[in-house]
Amino acid sequence: MNYELIFVKIIHRILISILNCFISCTVKRDSDILVIAHRGASGYLPEHTLPAKALAFGMNPDYIEQDVVLSKDDVPVVIHDIHLETTTNVQELFPNRCREDGRYYVIDFLWEELQKLKVTERFDARTHQTVYPKRFPKDVATFHLHTLSQELEFIQGLNTSMQKNVGVYVEIKEPQFHRNHQKDISKIVLKTLAYYGYTTKKDRCVLQCFDAVELRRIREEYQSKLFLVQLLEIGYLDAPFQNKSTQNIVQEISEYADGIGPWYKQLLPGKNQVTIDGFSELVDLAHQQQLKVHAFTFRADDLVEFSSFEALLEKAKTLKLDGIFTDHPDLAVTYLKKKNH
Repeated sequence: MNYELIFVKIIHRILISILNCFISCTVKRDSDILVIAHRGASGYLPEHTLPAKALAFGMNPDYIEQDVVLSKDDVPVVIHDIHLETTTNVQELFPNRCREDGRYYVIDFLWEELQKLKVTERFDARTHQTVYPKRFPKDVATFHLHTLSQELEFIQGLNTSMQKNVGVYVEIKEPQFHRNHQKDISKIVLKTLAYYGYTTKKDRCVLQCFDAVELRRIREEYQSKLFLVQLLEIGYLDAPFQNKSTQNIVQEISEYADGIGPWYKQLLPGKNQVTIDGFSELVDLAHQQQLKVHAFTFRADDLVEFSSFEALLEKAKTLKLDGIFTDHPDLAVTYLKKKNH
């Protein structure tokens, strides 16, 4: 594999992104759809690494996403999964630290230990093949895990130096799993966000979670005034939504949240086998309840039945979405903007 050529292509992408960042001052959005950098610029660099967040920032999204899991010593770590073996070299460094199910859980490691791991492009733990073969090569260059505090400081620093106001979009991962280990991840994350000035809807911070019980607790028990988004991936519906109509689901969510985050494939008719009956009206029903709809995840290398990424993005406009999560924020920003003549 020609790693020099790959490196040149990555540098070229970074330079183009920086140029687009400056050009963005002279353009306006062709639509009101927010662009949320999914795990950073994860289509180009290993997800949830600071380099991926830096590259995403240069692509001028509205928000950059942070998934959060707790370490053994209660440090909020930015990582998508509660386990480590699909994005790090944990099997190599700590071969005897897996549980009986063969998985290596973040919560079983101290932050001091987690810092020793190297992060790489997402791969299958059994075959060691990357999930998206044409993305950044596996085990090339050096990337590490970082904390939520480190990322918030990083983004706020870039906002200062580049005179921008890119927001943060935080997901609390599997709160019940943490509660089963006597850890209140929501309380810790809310405290961290408050320390960095994120406490209200005006603070360019969105907090999201799949767990409806936990998200309601965040609003009612912890009295959070942040913009809350209820994530939905129907197929393993949480108990509060089982056997309920789309209208009833939306109505219930409107009691405690400000938005809904569905999987976009479940909004579309077709052959993908994930379309949900009644979900074609989800966006309209949500808007009737003054809820925003931010759908996940738009990928240029996962088009399903679409001929191009532009065609997929056009569908986002047709669906009247308020925001999209994307692994390729540069392509989404470019498509959703036009020059202001």
